Amino acid sequence: MPMPNLIVLIGPTGVGKTELSLRLAEFFDTDIVSADSRQLYADLKIGTAAPTSEQLSRVHHHLVGTLQITDYYSAACYEEDAIAIINKLFETKNTVILTGGSMMYVDAVCKGIDDIPTIDEETRKMMLEKYHEEGLEKLCAELKLMDPEYYKVVDLKNYKRVIHALEICYMTGRTYTSYRTQQKKKRPFNIIKVGLTRDREELYDRINRRVDIMMEDGLLEEAKTYYPHKSLNSLNTVGYKEIFNYMDGVWELPFAIEKIKQNSRIYSRKQMTWFKRDTEIKWFHPDQEQEIVDYCNSRIVTK
Repeated sequence: MPMPNLIVLIGPTGVGKTELSLRLAEFFDTDIVSADSRQLYADLKIGTAAPTSEQLSRVHHHLVGTLQITDYYSAACYEEDAIAIINKLFETKNTVILTGGSMMYVDAVCKGIDDIPTIDEETRKMMLEKYHEEGLEKLCAELKLMDPEYYKVVDLKNYKRVIHALEICYMTGRTYTSYRTQQKKKRPFNIIKVGLTRDREELYDRINRRVDIMMEDGLLEEAKTYYPHKSLNSLNTVGYKEIFNYMDGVWELPFAIEKIKQNSRIYSRKQMTWFKRDTEIKWFHPDQEQEIVDYCNSRIVTK
């Protein structure tokens, strides 16, 4: 049996991954596995730029619209689900497409992530109460005592990461650092990484236009529907956070829309910074479709 092939199509938000992934999947007669952490949620279609019903009918997608906004999910859950789906697809297909811009999800499949315990509901609730009652600064001081090594490297302004590390400390009696081995897992398939990039001005223009289209398609109405659940992690993302600020009376709507565009551009830069560290990625402009196909064909294992 030849080793199967996973084509990983990645790049920043708005670069054009969706349409190209469809054409690649059609060319290789295969399925698409999503690596987008927000498109997992069935109800968040507009703000996450989820594939349309027409696109879903063209190619079978996996891990799109499989969760409710109240569901707990993590990169570890994604690794387990995605690997199971990919291995199942390889029973009948030689090649599968993985595409998305969620950096940790892509790495979870390609490299694996550390086997960090899943937090139980009691610990999660307790830490959230501590955060709301005591504030982030006190939690950071607590982390410094309980796991000084992680305290030195964590973004202390990122409350989710600080809370998660403390959850591990409380639940297991061990430091979060002790679980972070960062050893790359060996996968039983050939990985071909294709990165999509555009000139910054071109990418930013696409991002801005995409936000305008989202607003025309009903992003405001979608956000209003889920406003009562705005504290959920699934809604703590660009597009919804800014609209919630408008609904709270903090911002005017035009300003909120501009902030969505700005924060989307900032996120695209973070994505590129992350991806550029990976020397295994071969970069193309999305218009270089034939070159991408030729490159994939040259790397596909057939024996």
